[in-house]
Amino acid sequence: MDLEQAKQKLSKYQQEHLLKYFGELTDYEKEQLLQQIEETDFSAVTRIADKEEQQKQGKISPIDVMQLSEIKQNQEFFTQTGKECIRAGKVGAVLLAGGMGTRLGSDAPKGMYNIGITKPVYIFQRIIENLFEVVDEVKTWIHLFIMTSEKNHEMTVSFFKEKQFFGYDENHIHFFRQDMAPASDYQGNIYLEEKGKLATSPNGNGGWYTSMANAGLSAFMKQEGIEWLNVFAVDNVLQKVADPCFIGAALAKNCEVGAKVVRKNNPDEKVGVICLEDGHPSIVEYYELTDMLRNTMTKDGEPAYNFGVILNYLFKVKSLETIVSRELPLHIVKKKIPYLDENGRLCKPEEPNGYKFETLILDFIKLLSSCLPFEVEREKEFAPIKNKTGIDSVESARRLLKQNGITL
Repeated sequence: MDLEQAKQKLSKYQQEHLLKYFGELTDYEKEQLLQQIEETDFSAVTRIADKEEQQKQGKISPIDVMQLSEIKQNQEFFTQTGKECIRAGKVGAVLLAGGMGTRLGSDAPKGMYNIGITKPVYIFQRIIENLFEVVDEVKTWIHLFIMTSEKNHEMTVSFFKEKQFFGYDENHIHFFRQDMAPASDYQGNIYLEEKGKLATSPNGNGGWYTSMANAGLSAFMKQEGIEWLNVFAVDNVLQKVADPCFIGAALAKNCEVGAKVVRKNNPDEKVGVICLEDGHPSIVEYYELTDMLRNTMTKDGEPAYNFGVILNYLFKVKSLETIVSRELPLHIVKKKIPYLDENGRLCKPEEPNGYKFETLILDFIKLLSSCLPFEVEREKEFAPIKNKTGIDSVESARRLLKQNGITL
């Protein structure tokens, strides 16, 4: 993109101020800024005006969940069906690993955090070991796509190379960067964080599929015959990856998406709850649950909204292609955004001063017609690491890993 083309694009979205310091930049900085302008989707700022409408909640009702008893009865059939699908090369795995270990006291990518006690055991290593359980069983490599971010891409790739991919076949590991979204003030004027750099942030965990497509991986998946993608977050060190039983159940029920869920520990547990919204599969975030919903009971006397998602989904690729051709719901969130003031000085606000724009993976569920909520035993598959100590921490994950016979 040349300067004239950049001006035309910025003019379309009333963002000409982003070239204010262009004359002061080096040739390299100019090139970087023009490239950033070319790659940035500015359309998000046009949706600020109707943000309340976009985030309106529909009518919530309970959804049927495939519970442990039903899974156990059909486990052999589901598992065999899933294994056949994997052996046919129809399943890929997507690891969402764009975050940093800041809350754990680390400046490195979260997946590089060492949770070992007597020896090094890294979060990334645990994910690969979990995937190996299936690979060794089915005797077939599974393509693993790892989403990084602008901040941690180089460190993540270098770490995997240094650790020799933890024994995994490197030809079946593919890294791609998450797309970035601009950050703006409340009027929709995008901030500069440097004279030659727009203020941006990752576009939310819902941006994973468009980021894959933009990295050219859609064509690769078609070429490889991948029809299903198991998408999961980096912080759950106990989760099963490409779980044949889960895959087989989704195939048997002919669903477009499967969502692993656990029974909530208590009504106030901070997990999104699987449900129906206006008759469609949906997820209500814990902070959106009203007292009425929290206290609603089934005819069996069980809480009606008692199953929380663990960010482990199985998507049909064809359905994903349909979704991303439409406009995904946009979450417009107030944040503290460092910016250059009118004198070109960097300001770090103490209060929110603008918006960041995110799409969320849970919104994919709302756009699909059929979803299989699939219950798993939380003690065997749910050990998230969000904090250093306390609930959902390194400490609690270590306890669960030991409980499951994993040496740390």
